Amino acid sequence: MPTIDRRTFMKLMGLSAAGGTAILSACSDKTPAPSSAPGPAAAVTPQAKIIADDFYDLPLQGNVRILHTTDFHGQLSPVYFREPNVNLGVGDAFGRPPHLVGNKLLKAMNLTTDTPESYAYTYLDFEKAAAKYGKTGGFPQMKTLLDRLRKQAGGRQNTVTIDGGDLWQGSGTSLWTRGVDMVEASNILGIDVMVGHWEFTYNESEVLSNVALFKGDFIGQNVRVKEDSLMDDKYTELVDANDGRGLYDEDVGYAFQPYVIKEINGARICIVGQAFPRTGNANPPEFFPDWSFGLREDDMIELVEMIREEEKPDAIVLLSHNGMDVDIKMAERVPGLNAVFGGHTHDGVPEPIKVKNVEGHDCWVTNAGSNGKFLGVMDFDIKDGKINSMHYNMLPVISDALPADKEMQAYIDQMRSTIYDENIVESRTEKMFYNKSRVGKSFAEILDEKLAIADRLLYRRGNFMGTWDQVLCNALREEYDADVAMSAGVRWGTTTLKGDWITMEDVMTQCSLTYGETYVTEMTGHTLMNILEQVADNLFDPDPYLQSGGDMVRVGGMDYTIDPSKPLYERITDARLDSGHLIEAEETYRVAGWAQVNRTPEGRLMWDVVHDHIVKNRGKDNVLKIPKINHPKLVGVKANPGIADYPGELG
Repeated sequence: MPTIDRRTFMKLMGLSAAGGTAILSACSDKTPAPSSAPGPAAAVTPQAKIIADDFYDLPLQGNVRILHTTDFHGQLSPVYFREPNVNLGVGDAFGRPPHLVGNKLLKAMNLTTDTPESYAYTYLDFEKAAAKYGKTGGFPQMKTLLDRLRKQAGGRQNTVTIDGGDLWQGSGTSLWTRGVDMVEASNILGIDVMVGHWEFTYNESEVLSNVALFKGDFIGQNVRVKEDSLMDDKYTELVDANDGRGLYDEDVGYAFQPYVIKEINGARICIVGQAFPRTGNANPPEFFPDWSFGLREDDMIELVEMIREEEKPDAIVLLSHNGMDVDIKMAERVPGLNAVFGGHTHDGVPEPIKVKNVEGHDCWVTNAGSNGKFLGVMDFDIKDGKINSMHYNMLPVISDALPADKEMQAYIDQMRSTIYDENIVESRTEKMFYNKSRVGKSFAEILDEKLAIADRLLYRRGNFMGTWDQVLCNALREEYDADVAMSAGVRWGTTTLKGDWITMEDVMTQCSLTYGETYVTEMTGHTLMNILEQVADNLFDPDPYLQSGGDMVRVGGMDYTIDPSKPLYERITDARLDSGHLIEAEETYRVAGWAQVNRTPEGRLMWDVVHDHIVKNRGKDNVLKIPKINHPKLVGVKANPGIADYPGELG
């Protein structure tokens, strides 16, 4: 599969973005409606001076500072991102963070409403809070904050910046550059160590090229080269072409360095890497035919024991993409870990979960949310090989409260001026590698296209259904005249405010991945119900090690009732089409979907399907109206503190 010529691309980037540029305002991407297309006014104008001057003052408490980001999902610019009002915990996770929402989360974390923290960590009064505080995240703002916290720690030499993965995927530009835009941005940001998940959904050659371009350490003890590949000349040639990357240790089979030790202000800090264990099941294996993944708990225990005995570090931390519930269980079972810096499940949890491991020692488990909304900061006081104290803070990144770093902003502006051409690869299918209608336009021109005005808040996150998900499902049903549409319950995808223009960039944040082809198939009611049951089991199995870390598959065109407390194949009942027709086991239904893992469909790419649906269905006032949201009926969850203000029916 062809890819972008990186030398040409890097020339276009201007590398260090020399010369600087004007700093853009936080809302500059939401320009007013043209006079020929009247509609509701833009919903928000962030107010000034709403964040205290000392909000980001955090003097170093000790001698070592670890700065943690995760799950950026390609979002270089500030965004809106609404946290869930449904995040159910089951088994031991019932009522335990991160499975608390709204006021219950605030109470557990000693936070109050109508604050920057309540806006960042909860869904409460989201539109009102968005009007007050504005967007969150953004690489230029994150760079400013990182530099400030490094300076407060006495200099970068007293810090290490780590990223928990899902950095290279989630935007139009990350798709079109095959992740290169994010690698270069992370180099400017100053990320020292990272692990991966969606990083592996580019081709192996592209992954290794990006790892070579990355100036930090790409680690992962649980990513192994398959035995057959170790003996394969083609893989050897691939490794040789990337200066040995892709085969760190031939004897053990490590594809990447399993851990790294950083000397920080006189202390030795070991960082162990854990990639997403279920990558091989959740994503197309054709992208990584030579690598295997897995939880590999026994290997982790053995590795940490070896590090303690032979390396004798002052602290050992795990940089993980397991998901928070899995991290908590692993922290309990792996002796020797002092802290876990987690990702994957996008949980914004202000305080660490302190668990006892099998040796009776504390391990602090953290997760730093997603989309650049948060920065985790952990300070260690280490003297004479002993940890005297640990301090943790998670800071919401309120974009308007942080001036944009000029170098980073200039880099982003330059990158977005890149011209889309025939070398772009958007699909696994050659006929859809690039879209002729986009050729000759700059990335910014393509992404800034206004499609329609949102008739309500469009959001993605939540265990069962989001309003953005309904748009995706409606687009699929219209494309294929399908009875039912299914869309994966991924946790990325930014939020669009009511009254704002939906842009092509908004669509790409929901859909852009390297296997975005769509399809339609004939499916019996029995098969359809089994699929829903199996996905629900991945979400609600009481054992965290058997969970996938995503949300329930989204369905359009049908409603159903679900009791998460039931066992597999007993959770879902009363499934009906929108017409009221009861879905019957032996009857056949037309089902549309996208992002197939085990095969490559021939249907149009999802973002083009959604683009055309939105444009076609906007009214004369340019408003996209959504007739119905397929919220399932939930049974047995009223007492669960992981649900509040549910818009559907509760049984």
